[in-house]
Amino acid sequence: MSTNDKPNIIAKAIRALKNGGLVQRAYKALFILISKRPPKKNLVVFESYLGKQYSCNPRAIYEYMAANKPEYELVWSVDKNYTESFDRQNIPYVKRLSLGWLFTLAKAKYWVVNSRMPLWIPKPKHTIYVQTWHGTPLKKLANDMDEVHMPNTTTEGYKRNFTREASNWDYLISPNEYSSAIFRRAFQFNKELIESGYPRNDLLHAPNMEERAEQIKEKLQLPQDKKVILYAPTWRDNEFYGKGKYKFKIKLDLDKMRKELGDEYIILLRMHYLVSENFDLSAYEGFAYDFSLYGDISELYLISDILITDYSSVFFDYANLRRPIIFFTYDIDTYRDQLRGFYFNLEDSAPGPLLKTSDEVIQTIKELNPHEIHPNYDAFYERFCSWESGDAAKKVVETVFD
Repeated sequence: MSTNDKPNIIAKAIRALKNGGLVQRAYKALFILISKRPPKKNLVVFESYLGKQYSCNPRAIYEYMAANKPEYELVWSVDKNYTESFDRQNIPYVKRLSLGWLFTLAKAKYWVVNSRMPLWIPKPKHTIYVQTWHGTPLKKLANDMDEVHMPNTTTEGYKRNFTREASNWDYLISPNEYSSAIFRRAFQFNKELIESGYPRNDLLHAPNMEERAEQIKEKLQLPQDKKVILYAPTWRDNEFYGKGKYKFKIKLDLDKMRKELGDEYIILLRMHYLVSENFDLSAYEGFAYDFSLYGDISELYLISDILITDYSSVFFDYANLRRPIIFFTYDIDTYRDQLRGFYFNLEDSAPGPLLKTSDEVIQTIKELNPHEIHPNYDAFYERFCSWESGDAAKKVVETVFD
């Protein structure tokens, strides 16, 4: 049998097993077999949000390495339904869960990931797994959660699986001292923390921020004479269609916002990656834009004048810009007391007002003074943003690869 025939035979075998419902076990067995071979020591695999985005900390690390580490081969793991932006930008990738992905992942010396990998993939002994994570936590995480309300799992099962996944991590990136303590406990992580700040926030400290913002706004064909509101809420654990399929209903009154604010503002909607719907904003053309599938939210931060959010970790990152943040927390009692629980009192510490109605949001925007910051902002910035200085990606790469 020739060497070229082997992949074809393996592919046929896997297709047959797929039809029998045994593909996962076959993939795992094949992965273990491949991973026993010596690794490709310069191969790095990146993945962001289950392969759905070219974004976040993996993107920042990738771009730093692409510019400064030409000796490494850099490849992305991409969901087959989200390859368009990678093709457009000529970014090398393999399709997630494909046969090629299995071989690439098993051979790679490094994985750089911002969310969890499939539990049935056993990390090879030769692989260094860099977990970047994807936010400073307000909501309780993993083993700190009192009760899990997600579909098709139990509280005990969820925590057990999370701990199993975290045991594979060799490095974990922390954005601030507050997060370091939580990550250690919630993930039961006892290996090396890289206390660098988040690489994805390097962009928010770049010397050419204003120029970049103008370029992004022009690229997105947004009106140049309007201010920009960014609405970026999180998901709700108990609002779902089924396992892995979450839903979200927009509670902001877009009709009233357009009427009251449309002469001066536009609004960009950026929904959490776990929310499954496509939002139809055709009725609000010229005022509301859906950028939920846009590659990197950091670029949306740059072009926005105001952030509206709820309990999403986006406000920790956005605070690097010291721009106004409004918290639209219409369900805070339920979310805080029943779904997740918070690590600190948001009402006392938030760098912006907590509001429960669209009318309050509209009125607050009308009364904003661009020369004033919220009384909590300085203390909040010092606690959560003081490690960010624009060189986090460099620090991570020097720690892991040098």
